Amino acid sequence: MEIQSNPQLLWFIGIYAVLMVGIGIYMSKKVSDSKDFILAGKSLGPFVLMGTLLATWTGSGSISGGETSMAYSYGIVPSLLLMIPTLVGIGILYFVAPKIRAFGKYTVSGILEEKYGKHSRNLASVIIILAYVGIVSYQMKGFGFILNLTTGMSVETGTMIGAALIIFLAMIGGLRSVSQTDALSGFLMVGGLIITVPTIFIIAGGWSEIVSNVPQTHMSATGELSTIQLMGYLLPSLFLLLGDQNMYQRLAASKGDKAAKKAQIGWLIAMLLISPAISLIAFASRSLFPNIDPGMALMATTVVMPLAVGGILVAAAASFIITTGNSYLLSAATNLSYDIYKNYINPNATEEKQLKITKAFIVMLGVMAFVIISYFPSVLSVQMYAYTVYGAGITPAVLAVFFWKRVTKIGGISSMVTGVVTTLTWEVLLQKPFELNSVVIAVPAAIIVLIVATLLTQNDQDMKLEKTA
Repeated sequence: MEIQSNPQLLWFIGIYAVLMVGIGIYMSKKVSDSKDFILAGKSLGPFVLMGTLLATWTGSGSISGGETSMAYSYGIVPSLLLMIPTLVGIGILYFVAPKIRAFGKYTVSGILEEKYGKHSRNLASVIIILAYVGIVSYQMKGFGFILNLTTGMSVETGTMIGAALIIFLAMIGGLRSVSQTDALSGFLMVGGLIITVPTIFIIAGGWSEIVSNVPQTHMSATGELSTIQLMGYLLPSLFLLLGDQNMYQRLAASKGDKAAKKAQIGWLIAMLLISPAISLIAFASRSLFPNIDPGMALMATTVVMPLAVGGILVAAAASFIITTGNSYLLSAATNLSYDIYKNYINPNATEEKQLKITKAFIVMLGVMAFVIISYFPSVLSVQMYAYTVYGAGITPAVLAVFFWKRVTKIGGISSMVTGVVTTLTWEVLLQKPFELNSVVIAVPAAIIVLIVATLLTQNDQDMKLEKTA
């Protein structure tokens, strides 16, 4: 089946975009200082917090990469397996959340600095910016896919429009406005996907018809992937989520521990609905559209469904992409503003100055993200790179802060350096040998170095503590 653009779907995107901009402008009037801008004044209740956690995590990585690309390229089982790392990560964060709130920091870099010193803060800021700019970039391209399908405009032009919208919404009101649009997006997406699954299965002729039209390997446990290659797709999301500054900032922005726990339970339940739904829709798309870009699998179904159903799905997908993009852009700008600008350039910056600088960094990093996406062949490839840079470079060190009191400064910093260097070497210099994602090399290397370096330097750390006691 050929994809025929349906410009009428653009109305749904347009209406939702206007609504998001309106909410953003309204909420921006409630921003009084940088704390309001970055942590929403620590005022998020369970309902809004659940929505913003859900919408931030499920963006273009799922809509154009993740479950969508996996279901289309490798089959239904590998795609469904992608849900497991997210569920495990949410479960672990449930117990870590009170500790995150207790630190009271704006950034993960600030948490690391308390344990490992200022050099770890600087290194973490660079890693976070490297990863988050990559994540923002494929949100922009995901929006380009949507406009390409609905209007026929080029993906490049659509990506440019997505970039402008993401940058504007991140800059206008910070987390104070982003959290509200996130919540609306999250619940719209749940409803849209629940409606879409049975509709697209009817259009595709039912399960047996779909199975008969996909490659035979798409019904196996790993598709055409080896077990270790499959692990290369499963691990990045787990290690990003466990140390994700975006999630930490949202949990820190909650009204309290009770609100955070209720929100996380709701987030987990919503993911049990959303992740399988995306996989099933993309799998049905493989039967209907056997020769399209895997990243377009979910969105392609919108043009063959009844207008109302397709419109709801396309608006929900667009909203997820935009909210994820502006969330990660805001978070990366926070690192530049607080870890670099305030620490080294202007330590005496006023709240008003800090807020202006954060907004300026949002624009700068947004432009960088738009430029970067042209260097990656697919959304899935940049997704795996960005997740691994962060998951290997940050997560082992930050989890050690919470769970291993005796971890040393040298152990933490060595682990961070190892994670990033191994990822970049495998992905950039070696060009991903054996078609194996770097996570299966970089994360174990970072963990091993963390443990070994700590054990070798624990006595030195204990002696220093004794001398200062």
